[in-house]
Amino acid sequence: MSWFSWLLTRWPSSAPYLLLLGVVGREVGLRVGLEVAQTAMCSRWGALMEQSKQGLSQDGDVVIGGLFNLHYLPSVTDQGFTKPPYYKPCTGLELAPLRYIYAMVFAVEEINRNAILLPGVRLSYHILDSCGRHPWALQGALSLVGGDSHSCNSTATLPHSAVYGQNGERRGGPPVPLVIGGASSLTGKILSRTLGPLSVPVISYLSSCPCLSDRRKFPNFFRTIPSDVYQARAMARLAIRFHWTWVGAVVANNDYGRLAIQEFQKEIQGAGVCLAFLETLSREAIVRDARRAAVTVEASTARVILIFSWYTDVRQLFMELAKRNVTDRQFLASEAWSTSGELLQNLAVSKVASGVLGVAVRSSTIPGFENYLRSLHPSHRPDDEILREFWEKEFGCRPAANRSPHSAPLPPCSGTESLEGVQNLFTDTSQLRVTYNVYLAVYAAAHALHSLLSCPDRDSPPRSNSSTCSSPQNINPIELLQHMNKVNFTTPQGERFFFQGADIPAVYDLVNWQTTPEGSLKLVLMGRVDGFDLHLNQSAIQWSTGSNQVPVSVCSESCPPGTRMASRKGEPVCCFDCIPCAEGEISNETGSLQCERCPSEFWSNAERTACIPRQVDFLSFNETLGITLTTAAVSGAMVTAAVFVVFLCYRHTPMVRANNSELSFLLLLSLKLCFLCSLVFIGRPSIWSCRFQQAAFGISFVLCVSCLQVKTIVVLAAFRSARPGAGALIKWFGPGQQRGSVCLFTCIQVIICITWLSLSPPVPRRDLGFQGSKVTLECAMASVVGFSLVLGYIGLLACICLLLAFLGRKLPDNFNEAKLITFSMLIFCAVWVAFVPAYISSPGKYAVAVEIFAILASSYGLLLCIFAPKCFIILMRPERNTKKHLMAR
Repeated sequence: MSWFSWLLTRWPSSAPYLLLLGVVGREVGLRVGLEVAQTAMCSRWGALMEQSKQGLSQDGDVVIGGLFNLHYLPSVTDQGFTKPPYYKPCTGLELAPLRYIYAMVFAVEEINRNAILLPGVRLSYHILDSCGRHPWALQGALSLVGGDSHSCNSTATLPHSAVYGQNGERRGGPPVPLVIGGASSLTGKILSRTLGPLSVPVISYLSSCPCLSDRRKFPNFFRTIPSDVYQARAMARLAIRFHWTWVGAVVANNDYGRLAIQEFQKEIQGAGVCLAFLETLSREAIVRDARRAAVTVEASTARVILIFSWYTDVRQLFMELAKRNVTDRQFLASEAWSTSGELLQNLAVSKVASGVLGVAVRSSTIPGFENYLRSLHPSHRPDDEILREFWEKEFGCRPAANRSPHSAPLPPCSGTESLEGVQNLFTDTSQLRVTYNVYLAVYAAAHALHSLLSCPDRDSPPRSNSSTCSSPQNINPIELLQHMNKVNFTTPQGERFFFQGADIPAVYDLVNWQTTPEGSLKLVLMGRVDGFDLHLNQSAIQWSTGSNQVPVSVCSESCPPGTRMASRKGEPVCCFDCIPCAEGEISNETGSLQCERCPSEFWSNAERTACIPRQVDFLSFNETLGITLTTAAVSGAMVTAAVFVVFLCYRHTPMVRANNSELSFLLLLSLKLCFLCSLVFIGRPSIWSCRFQQAAFGISFVLCVSCLQVKTIVVLAAFRSARPGAGALIKWFGPGQQRGSVCLFTCIQVIICITWLSLSPPVPRRDLGFQGSKVTLECAMASVVGFSLVLGYIGLLACICLLLAFLGRKLPDNFNEAKLITFSMLIFCAVWVAFVPAYISSPGKYAVAVEIFAILASSYGLLLCIFAPKCFIILMRPERNTKKHLMAR
């Protein structure tokens, strides 16, 4: 005997703990210690099991085991391991598990009537009550698997009906090859790990933990309820579908809640959904935890609350919320409480729970099951202690068929009692959910047994080296486990059923809690979840607001078109600010993460919601700036023409003749050209206008400055020739030489312009860099060198002219024109020196305006400084327009 067996014999009270340790570590030889372990546990638990007389059994060829939480203990502090007198009785008959038990019995009887499924084999059952306690479930599983050889010596361990027949004979049965049980995920783990080394299949109808899908850890585990992974994904998809980006969560502080919320968070990752808060509920401190969670729900801005917990915990939470009058929250329910009749019928929480949208275990119908339940009667099942207990609870009398000495002191029943008119949770078959899971589990077991026992050469003579066929009396659990993995059949309802590892294809119902005219709540089917697909009748949902309008639950309102989302530092991504798009960028959708840049030829509208073509902008004759410059240019040309007329009319007077009238007329003509060339810069740029404007500007000003320079040279030569020995100097500056000099200076500029415009002329260009919503049309200088040569040549002539005029400013004469030229050239040079930086720094059409302003300013400077004094004398002081006056010192 191993140390484990010796320890169990010495200290029997340690049996449950050591067995659980062995389940977890798989280091204990279960087969070796099974008999001793059962003996030890029977001695500690026998009294408890006898008090409830729990269990139901039937003889047959093949027996399948069942474990259900038929009763509950009033205290959770005692786990059944303490010594008397601290044992707590297993009391409080639960109607829902009672219906599960008879669903299993009904399925077995239905299979036995089926001539196709398991022909010639009578299927039977052995059902025990684990009373909601994991150690009791472990002891019950060992009792079922152990059979006769491992039964307790005390008859108190097994149910009375399972141990003794109607005539008092001892009942025993073969070990069960398969167990249907596991009303919780933890129980499912314990059963699977306990029976795993024995390869006994376990089919659970209510263990939904995703961890149980691991075939390496739980190779013998199967279930007829989907994994919680799928319901968590379904609830995440509901949040995404209804655009609930700010969701609170309240979960049970166990694997059910923690694993479900982890899967929920994994599914919503990257979908724009955030958890506003996460509260946990512990069964041991439910009052305190529910109060804390209620305060968090009330304070949070989240209007949608996700709850993964047991219905008793949810009831406590709803009671706390009802005290605080929190009635505007939309709850998402997990399958653990979404169909809870106790919550639906609780008027105290109806205002809080109105509009609940939940995922529920799929419902189905079992034909004939309701009639079967209502036909149950103790007189027909005299050995059924479970039915007797239910009868006593429901009708308050003792059935006549009851022979148990443990019956309550109740009056005998009249025999007319019937379940035909009874309406309670046991007889309600309108929505069979977990009940249907139990029904499916029995059929899955039956089909696996059918496949195992269907030996094709059973009737043929045995041959050497041929494999032996399993018989009902000799079922190998390992072979049965192999056939369980291959189960694939069609249910009597026409549904295809098969296992995917430990799981079945995920199918859920979507339910809605709607308020009735009487003020109570009713459960309404809204749709279905099939794998990853949601089929939902959204228009029929009644939300927590009492209307069909989907509630809004967001941390920040979606950003309207024309703005983008900007995350807040230190807050979840669902909390953000809406920032208007910059100029030239748009967002035409609600909730844009970033703004899009408009194409180069487009710009954003005022609302930043659409790109519109840019407005073409250039210095036109229609705008204020263009009109002002045009007026100034035309006015200058008209003034120049007026001066020309005055000089023409007074061409024979000394004032005109003394200042070289021919050059004066040529100068006036060049000034008029200067004024008029500025008009070429105004208007829509074209290829020819870009070329002509710079050439006209350069040649006109060179002609003007050349005239001034020649006039200055003539003045200097005239005064120098008056000196002795210098008379021949004036011969070099006669009229012909003057015209030739002006022509020579101008031709040089013409050659520069022709060369420039031939090699790299200015071209029209659309400038996108300055005006934003506008496209500026301008003449781009393809060659800066060419433009610099044109300006440089004009500047060179102007500087020479200024120098010569400055040298002749003090020549003896009453009217020295050199002084006038000096002042005019100072203004000219100042204007064009200031022009260069102003032109470079001015954007778009304003650069053109600067150039026009420089042309007009310098032209007006020359016109006024040179001709205004002369016109004043000619028109206003004619007495001074004499040779004597001009020659006077």
